[in-house]
Amino acid sequence: MARVAPATSCRGSPAGIPTGSAEPGVPTASAVMEQAGRENFPVASRLLPREDREHLLAIYGFARLVDDLGDEAPGDRGRLLDWLEAELDRAYDGSARHPLMVRLGRTIRARALPREPFLRLIAANRQDQTVSRYRTFSDLAAYCELSANPVGHLVLHVLRAATPERMRRSDDVCTGLQLTEHWQDVAEDLRRGRVYLPQEDLERFACSEEELRASRPSPAFRRLMAFEVARARGLLDRGAPLAGDLGGRAGFAVAGFVAGGRSALDAIQRAGFDVLGRTPRPSLWNGVAVLVRTLTASWRPCPGGGLGGGARGGRG
Repeated sequence: MARVAPATSCRGSPAGIPTGSAEPGVPTASAVMEQAGRENFPVASRLLPREDREHLLAIYGFARLVDDLGDEAPGDRGRLLDWLEAELDRAYDGSARHPLMVRLGRTIRARALPREPFLRLIAANRQDQTVSRYRTFSDLAAYCELSANPVGHLVLHVLRAATPERMRRSDDVCTGLQLTEHWQDVAEDLRRGRVYLPQEDLERFACSEEELRASRPSPAFRRLMAFEVARARGLLDRGAPLAGDLGGRAGFAVAGFVAGGRSALDAIQRAGFDVLGRTPRPSLWNGVAVLVRTLTASWRPCPGGGLGGGARGGRG
């Protein structure tokens, strides 16, 4: 999934709860949350109210845990994902055991979070155990429906701003961010045995999979990446109005997500679409400039000025 990190401290024991794990092969809470600083895109903006930030950190903990079990855990990952699904059931009935799931249970009850987005995140990691290539972009987009878009739905529910239209906009943002991460990590993903570039696009640009193993990009690969960067940028552009729709602090946070993705795509483009020898990263100044442009294009301030509290619309 498009990994997102809290822009607030989460080192050590989350919310003061125990950090251990009694289930063999399952990482501790502290091991999961310590990865936050290495993620690509922020989720828990300091501009959001503290309670919202804490709930978003709980969702991050689950998303990171399911990714760790699906990508990193030794042994039978299918069994561990079965364990997590059972633990999710326990989180809903108040009997979860893992510290991160205990914390998530509090968020589920406080914000009446639906179960289905969590199940989709687990399903994405089950799919990762058997699928390593995607024939068409439609196939890849369907994977993003499992691996990325549920996070946006959960965020909107935490913000009490979930409506069908906002969730559609959120899907564009989340899929755009997911694709951006895939395009940054072509070489790393290939080392894991995975290729997220659609096979139909490799064929369209006459770029072989062997060219993805090179230390320097071929002209065909550069053309392919230019196309994929434009595709991800188009999704972010389509979802960007969500920031203005939400307004307030929540809208500012969404603008930050969009700006982070756009800055990462800018960095790939500035590197001549070379993501094989290195991972292009956006500069601070470019990130600030892109955020200003994103806000200028989409911002709707709260009545009376300032950041305000963000939209609190009905549930979709």
